[in-house]
Amino acid sequence: MRFNWAETEYSYMVVVFIACYAIGLILSGKLVDKYGVKLGYGICVLVWSIPACGHSLVRNTLGFSFMRALLGLAESGNFPAAVKAVSEWFPRREQALAVGILTSGTSIGAVAAPALVPWLAASYGWQAAFLVTGLTGFVWLGFWYLMYYAPQKHKTISVEELKYINENRARDDEKGQSVSWISLLKIRHTWAFVMGKLLTDPIWWFMLFWLPSYFCSRYHLDFKNLGLPLVVVYVATSIGSISGGWLSSRLMARGWNVTRARQITMLGLAFLVVPIAFSPWIDNIWAIVGLLSLAAAARQGWSANLFTTASDMFPKRLVGSIVGMGGMAGAIGGTVFPLFVGALLDHFKALGNVNAGYNILFAICGSAYVIAWTIMRLIRTSNPRTDLGSMPADSVT
Repeated sequence: MRFNWAETEYSYMVVVFIACYAIGLILSGKLVDKYGVKLGYGICVLVWSIPACGHSLVRNTLGFSFMRALLGLAESGNFPAAVKAVSEWFPRREQALAVGILTSGTSIGAVAAPALVPWLAASYGWQAAFLVTGLTGFVWLGFWYLMYYAPQKHKTISVEELKYINENRARDDEKGQSVSWISLLKIRHTWAFVMGKLLTDPIWWFMLFWLPSYFCSRYHLDFKNLGLPLVVVYVATSIGSISGGWLSSRLMARGWNVTRARQITMLGLAFLVVPIAFSPWIDNIWAIVGLLSLAAAARQGWSANLFTTASDMFPKRLVGSIVGMGGMAGAIGGTVFPLFVGALLDHFKALGNVNAGYNILFAICGSAYVIAWTIMRLIRTSNPRTDLGSMPADSVT
């Protein structure tokens, strides 16, 4: 690419994107709760598609940063809308599996990207890579508008299906006034979700943005040979996402309560990330790919269950807001962590041993999920659902 950024400069670009993503998350969560999934998400997709194409027009770092900022703001609507849609369409015991399938879609995109985008960039220029991926947003928007409806508005849904979807719903899932962000921050369950996102999302951002650089640095892969190792890692994330959601749903089907099934599943997945800390002692590239694949798969399974805790703990009408707040916390962590990553890697690069920096980062990655699980467990109360009955409802948004 034409800009020739150093690691620190690249980290600034990552920060711009994630900071705007963080701001957008809390706004998009409220947008989806207020106007519904169909309209709220449709607006986000439309706004996303414009700067996605616009990257192809920029000629300097400032212009690129501006497009990254707009892209981050609009992209934030994905998970608040998606998790809320799952809470509308699935009974609680099936929601983790549904979210797992949903998040596996992001992994499929991550598989397609390293397979197609480098080829597009090498064959037709980097501008074409941005333009083609941006245009897919407009195509998706058409399908979304024509196909998505809430269960109550769907023309072909039966009474029996509605009854199945709404089984074990709490009374406050459907009714009640909006609750302000300040009021939600007074609830311990909110902080459990927020801390889970804050401590683990930066790890995922690191893997997304720096994994190609790691393979280039340690194994000297060139631009055209990055595809296969990245595809293997991201295929594993799809498997982990679905498997993690399936496991907690399976435990509930065997009689486990929701809270216990989620916590045991998330703890097991957290321990599966730990082996990534031993990567410095492994030299074979495919052994490293296997280790990274295990960690990435466990991370996505964790994420599927973590997202579902929002609908476990809160009524459906607040799910978008809670996911947005947690997502913002995760994005804030993802904003600060790249600054540390960039400075650390540049420091060790100056010493002629950039891989030592990656070794430290993978040790942090390996411990992050166990630490997050422990903190979440300490914060949550024994009551699995949030009691909003004693909270004065308000319309402050």
